[in-house]
Amino acid sequence: QVQLVESGGGLVQAGGSLRLSCVASGRTFSLNAMGWYRQGPGKQRELVATITRGGSTNYADSVKVRFTISRDNAKNTVYLEMNSLKPEDTAVYYCNAEGTYDYYWGQGTQVTVSS
Repeated sequence: QVQLVESGGGLVQAGGSLRLSCVASGRTFSLNAMGWYRQGPGKQRELVATITRGGSTNYADSVKVRFTISRDNAKNTVYLEMNSLKPEDTAVYYCNAEGTYDYYWGQGTQVTVSS
């Protein structure tokens, strides 16, 4: 089993920045890609960004240029640097990790961007 714990969410004004962190524990040696998803009010959960163990990244078009995903394999941690935040970025952000046979989710961290 793998446990994921997110941190770093909060309230920020439009144009501001936040950095989310997700620490994995447990059978972390089995993890491949890790990433961030978000679910806004009344919306479905959507992909934000993913990163492989080797560092290859993938972003949703809506966050390209503004968000940067990174990963520290030694610390079993994935980060999401969010810049130029917009009110439409308001959502619960979930960390996700791909294991050998399963996908794991964190409990989520709230990001609220005020206009």
